[in-house]
Amino acid sequence: MTRSTHLWATVSLALYLTPSIAGSVVDLDVKGLITPRACTASLSDNGLVDYQEIMAKTLHPSQFTVLPDKQMGFSIVCDAKVLFALVGIDNKSESSLEPQRLYGLGMNIHAPGERLGRVSLSLRGPVGDMQPMHTLVSPDKGETWMPEPNVYPGLYMGFARMGETLPTPIAQLVASLRVDTSISPANTLTLQERVPLDGSITLDLLYL
Repeated sequence: MTRSTHLWATVSLALYLTPSIAGSVVDLDVKGLITPRACTASLSDNGLVDYQEIMAKTLHPSQFTVLPDKQMGFSIVCDAKVLFALVGIDNKSESSLEPQRLYGLGMNIHAPGERLGRVSLSLRGPVGDMQPMHTLVSPDKGETWMPEPNVYPGLYMGFARMGETLPTPIAQLVASLRVDTSISPANTLTLQERVPLDGSITLDLLYL
């Protein structure tokens, strides 16, 4: 059994809060796992990538409009060396154009069938316990690993010393998280009103 902590990275133009409706029956589950190790993950800018307002007329009519990439500081601090992996979870997977490779940017609130775009994540320049590291991904939950900088949805990402092919236990890790965002072609979107971009990604830290 693995224990996980959650870290949110959000790509957003605006935040809309709506009231929730409670039913007559509420279930409460209390679960947990006592572990001798603890890690804390963090992102700079509170995990928020905000492109502010983008004029619809600046979007390419028939091709994806690539927005400037964003770099965020990413760190994991543990109280001792721990073997762990990261897993990207797309909270807007219904809007993803390529769910195995890319994260979704949300649906058009004025035309719910329209996917707004795509987001990709990659980790650059990882340093673990003062030593350069490289990133590995596993398509089978840790059975096999291969070099890869991209954080693909649902795949484990581990960190290894240079020249090694398996993840290594780490106490402190720092890296740069690169966020690449593209908006769908304008001729596929209804843009008569303001449309909020609404990507939401969880980086799940799993103890292996």
